[in-house]
This record gives sequence, C-alpha cells and structure tokens, in this order.
Amino acid sequence: MSTGITMKIQHIQGEILLAAADTDLVNRDLREGKLHLKVVPEFYGETSVSDETFLSSMGLCTIANLVGKHVVDLAIRNDFIDRDNLIYIDLVPHAQFARITE
Repeated sequence: MSTGITMKIQHIQGEILLAAADTDLVNRDLREGKLHLKVVPEFYGETSVSDETFLSSMGLCTIANLVGKHVVDLAIRNDFIDRDNLIYIDLVPHAQFARITE
C-alpha cells in the first residue's frame, strides 16, 4: 500500500531545507529509547505532493530531513540516501541528507 507524501521547503541561512514525511506520520510522536521525533506540520508542512514532485525537490535541496518508509525508500531507490545511514525510531525509518558543494 502506498502512502502520500507531505513536505515543506524552507530557505534558511543560504540552504534549501526540504522536510518530508509519509502523510500518515504527520502529527505523530515517535519515541524509542533516548530518540524522540515529533512529526509536526510546522516543520514537515501540510502540502501533499506526488512522488515526482518530492524527487524533483530532492534534486534541488541542499539539506533534507526525511521520515517514513515510503519517503525514505524513494530517496534510497533514487540514490539520494544510502540504506546504511538510516536510523529507526519506533520502527519508522529516518534519514538526513546534505549536499556538499565546492
């Protein structure tokens, strides 16, 4: 079963920050041990987008914060994220991305 994507793009201190989450995770509070992640609309946005829009935005951003199986799997399959760099919080995959430019 596919899930929707909710995302938000912000320009912060010269960076383009993309925050994206599986839509069904928005407003959830993920906890595991010392790890705690609040998937709030103030950060992850309220705009639902297609897989194509998300991937296009990944190509433009300099920093990304991703949470959820669908979003993270898309980023992995399109070579933005390496599966070895994931963490899991309450069994939900979470990844961060930074584009290094010279």
